Amino acid sequence: MRIGILGAGNVGGNLGKAWATQGHDVFFGVRDPRGEKVRALLATIGSQARAGNPAEAVAFGEVIVLAVSWAGVAEVLRQAGDLTGKIVVDATNRLAPPTPGSAPSAGEEVARLAPGARVVKAFNSIGAELLAGPQFGDQRPSMFICGDDAAAKTTVAQLADQIGFDVVDAGSLANAGLLESLAVLWIRLSRSEGRDIAFKLLRR
Repeated sequence: MRIGILGAGNVGGNLGKAWATQGHDVFFGVRDPRGEKVRALLATIGSQARAGNPAEAVAFGEVIVLAVSWAGVAEVLRQAGDLTGKIVVDATNRLAPPTPGSAPSAGEEVARLAPGARVVKAFNSIGAELLAGPQFGDQRPSMFICGDDAAAKTTVAQLADQIGFDVVDAGSLANAGLLESLAVLWIRLSRSEGRDIAFKLLRR
């Protein structure tokens, strides 16, 4: 699969590495494709990764992953261009309260800013460094996802499963705020428990 990743920081970089090891082709859409950090990241991945601007990443990708800080979301989506029909995985977290006029959750705000995109919330409730290696012994951490497009969720679930997560469908995009609250809880717990932690849904 061709995956365009908007952002090449800790979240985007680790997801890109993980998917490349599974045989996917990755294109990072960034402000400076020739920057030192981007070149170093590409060197660690190899021939299955390249970089360009956000619009090029969108043109390349069958799936687009939004992996920038919340402050940069509106601008990178503007640069990305038309996302109609694209599966857009929102891995962001808006840790501050929503601004007046914005949607209740980051996921819903992304859907508002990218009309026509098939938005799925995912990969936001665990430490970035664990995305490239989420296994805890023989345990697979839960990856909670939500969205309004069933086929898009199936695709994202497959991508999450391939890199080591136990996927939990958390319903519609209206539940994105609940997943974002998990991110806040993870951050707070990591201060006392350390960053080698993850959430797990147990079933009986």
